[in-house]
Amino acid sequence: MLKVLRSEGPFIGVAVSAVIVYTIGENWFSDITHPLLLGGLFVWIFGVIAWASFGAVRHADSLAELLGEPYGTLVLTFAATFIEISVMLSIMSTGDLYPTLPRDTMMAVVMIVLNGLVGVCLLTGGLRFREQEFNLQGTRAFLGVLVTLAILGLILPRFMNRTSEYAIELARAIPFSTLAIVLYGAFIAIQTIRHRGYFTEPNPGDQPQVPEHGKHPHGIKTRSTPYHAILLVLILAPIALLAEELAVIVDAGMTALSVPVAAGGILIAILVLAPEGLAAIRAAQVNHLQRALNISLGSALATISLTIPAVVTFSLVTGKSVSLGLDDTGMVLLMATLLVSVVTFAGPRTNVLQGAVHLVLFAVYVTMVMGP
Repeated sequence: MLKVLRSEGPFIGVAVSAVIVYTIGENWFSDITHPLLLGGLFVWIFGVIAWASFGAVRHADSLAELLGEPYGTLVLTFAATFIEISVMLSIMSTGDLYPTLPRDTMMAVVMIVLNGLVGVCLLTGGLRFREQEFNLQGTRAFLGVLVTLAILGLILPRFMNRTSEYAIELARAIPFSTLAIVLYGAFIAIQTIRHRGYFTEPNPGDQPQVPEHGKHPHGIKTRSTPYHAILLVLILAPIALLAEELAVIVDAGMTALSVPVAAGGILIAILVLAPEGLAAIRAAQVNHLQRALNISLGSALATISLTIPAVVTFSLVTGKSVSLGLDDTGMVLLMATLLVSVVTFAGPRTNVLQGAVHLVLFAVYVTMVMGP
């Protein structure tokens, strides 16, 4: 029992924090203009959510090993996407309205995943193994859907409505959101049923076998499937509750510091992708590149597919406008990223040069967002 309690420290920490915030700390967030109070609350809430996110990903990662690919990776992806949407919608519904936050968050996720995370995976994996193999059919399926939804969700709105900061009209947003869900559902059906083999390691016979209970190659002790499934749900609930308070803090901080909304999108993306990114990098370092790609590309795809319907629903319920079209700089960077990604995964092997190219694009993106 003591070992279980120690291993579930993230859940205990986030649950206790949620109880404190919604009981004795209920009035702490009513007036957080003082810099020390603002900074202290941010470090506490952000740190607890990040810690809990690692715990959630640990359970999702264990389910990935117990269920096998690609089912397990889907659990990991959905868990991270749930956290991202919870934080983003909480910020949008608190304080000043940030109609471009969904757009900036989706853009940040795409840039961090397709350039930063994929670049690190390919670079570190290439340095260790010279070349790495992946399943070409599965990666092409990822990119086909991802390119389509990225263009329709982040570029096309720029030309659909030139008013209201490229806000997509609800008359068009609702059908598009429906199509996005249908297309993503079709992809999930392909990934899990019809062509499941496209998303497994190209040489499964060379991969180490993982026992149902015990320690898998990534060093995580697995228990039963119900155990990890229940704990995953339990840990996501207080994360969603604390996301509302984090939204108050981020809103106050962005207003006080005059931080661009795009930086807020990067903050949300980092919070969500940090544990998931470590899982992908760890997989690439043990020559499981396909699993790393399932995690990274799946995360970017789920973000676009599920965020757009979520924000359209939010707009319908609250009556607040949502802007999705990128500006000129963002549009160029997104198109360059998609083009380079298609070129990178045109063949069945990768090396360090491809990783370096993606990291250069990521550096340009960070410079453009954080620069004057």
